[in-house]
Amino acid sequence: MFERFTKDARAVVEGAVGHAEREGAERVEETHMLLALLDREGSRGSFALASLGLPPGGRDGLVGELAEARRRGGLSRADADALSGLGIDLSDIVSRVEEVHGEGALAAGVRSGALGGWSGRRPFGRSAKDLLVGTLRVAVARRERSIGDEHILLALVARPGVPAEALADHGVTYDSLTRVLYGEGQAKAG
Repeated sequence: MFERFTKDARAVVEGAVGHAEREGAERVEETHMLLALLDREGSRGSFALASLGLPPGGRDGLVGELAEARRRGGLSRADADALSGLGIDLSDIVSRVEEVHGEGALAAGVRSGALGGWSGRRPFGRSAKDLLVGTLRVAVARRERSIGDEHILLALVARPGVPAEALADHGVTYDSLTRVLYGEGQAKAG
């Protein structure tokens, strides 16, 4: 599958590995893929994000939302609302856990300093693997031979979870991306 990836799509995958390593995460997850997409400039995916109001450097709010979700153990706001409907206050649980174990104790897959001098590549977690499969499906459904960063972005917003929820809060949805990328709206990525 990776032989079909464009240089931009490969850069996103490599960037995701870098984000996971800098974070000290045990695995590369879909949030790392989103962070790597946000780093890109001059690609179809970055054009689409900029067209929808997320230019490079202007994404601090989105990055903050991802950090807050990591603090909640990776649960989305929809998950927190569902728990609230059951009488479970997620923010209270997070506060209690952090009182005992320190801030960010629920951050999924992060072990502070536990990886020490390990220099091997991080494996891809289930969410990142599923995202890559979804990326291939998006490209095949569109009858495109190459897989670009725009396909990663489309697959990301098509999946439920924190990245799609955070992007939707900023007006980046599957429909809005499709309009920008494939000319169904005013702008078209070239």
